[in-house]
Amino acid sequence: MYDSRLLKVGIFYDGNYFYHVSNYYCYAHERRARLSISGLHEFIRRYISKIENTDSKFCQIVDCHYFRGRLPAMEANARQILLNERMFDDILMREGVVTHYLPVTRSGEKGVDVSLSLEVLELTIYKKFDVVVLIASDGDYVPLVRKLNSLGTRVMVLGWDFEYLDENGNPRYTATSTKMMNEVTYPVRMHKIIDGQDPQFDESDVSSMFVAPSYREDKSFYSEDDLGFYGTTSAAPANPPPEGRCTGQILQLKNGYGFLGTDFSNKNLFFFWEDLEGLDFNELVLGEHLEFEFGTNERGECARHITRPGCYPPPAPAPAEESVKQDEQSEL
Repeated sequence: MYDSRLLKVGIFYDGNYFYHVSNYYCYAHERRARLSISGLHEFIRRYISKIENTDSKFCQIVDCHYFRGRLPAMEANARQILLNERMFDDILMREGVVTHYLPVTRSGEKGVDVSLSLEVLELTIYKKFDVVVLIASDGDYVPLVRKLNSLGTRVMVLGWDFEYLDENGNPRYTATSTKMMNEVTYPVRMHKIIDGQDPQFDESDVSSMFVAPSYREDKSFYSEDDLGFYGTTSAAPANPPPEGRCTGQILQLKNGYGFLGTDFSNKNLFFFWEDLEGLDFNELVLGEHLEFEFGTNERGECARHITRPGCYPPPAPAPAEESVKQDEQSEL
């Protein structure tokens, strides 16, 4: 018999972690699709209703919060990512997700885990959640989980463990803290569910967690032979690569990587989705021109720091001390 008590669920996202996982499924996993916020929430409701032995209508998400570092508006605009950020904000807003953004400094994203933990603890005391869902991987959240356990709140963690090869052929790993998973009431290993290793869930359950992919002509049907992997020759560039920003045309696109044609190299330059700045790989179009910096990896020449033309931020001005030194040297 079902328990007819209303279960109050609070969901809290570590935004950088969620973005990393979504990128993995969009670019490196065979599904080639992003995680859906609404689909993920519905999955959470159905999962909790099953393990709590209640109907899903008695399992309601009453609070949802998203935490992430964010660049200043001027810098985001210079990198042409302001529109993408606003579009994602629209998605979160439609799903009733409250956003918490912290400034990104030169040293990176700081304080997100502390801010998230304090918000979770305060809201749990105030609203008395029955279940708190954490979409996070860091072992730094273990003290939070223990505090929630002491309040009698059940904790669920959605965690992913996966690996893939980067553009250099090196393995990249992502894993959720084992210590945290051992502390929570409901550890959910999402990678096993998505890859069909959990018999409780079928393909319809899994596919509903992803954004339905749109058909993109000429982007998904190339073999490595078609792409001419790293061009047709391994000879040195016909001309030395120029310094600074260069321009190239997209010649080929495959799942997560592609090739740019340039006028200073006799072979096509490889690029990987992680080198795009302010661009979504799935929005690139064959023939489009992009700006980049010339670089190399273990396999040869490649393109780095890729943007649309004119969108790369100008170099930061020299510190005042350096300017003074330069003035003194010029006087001498």
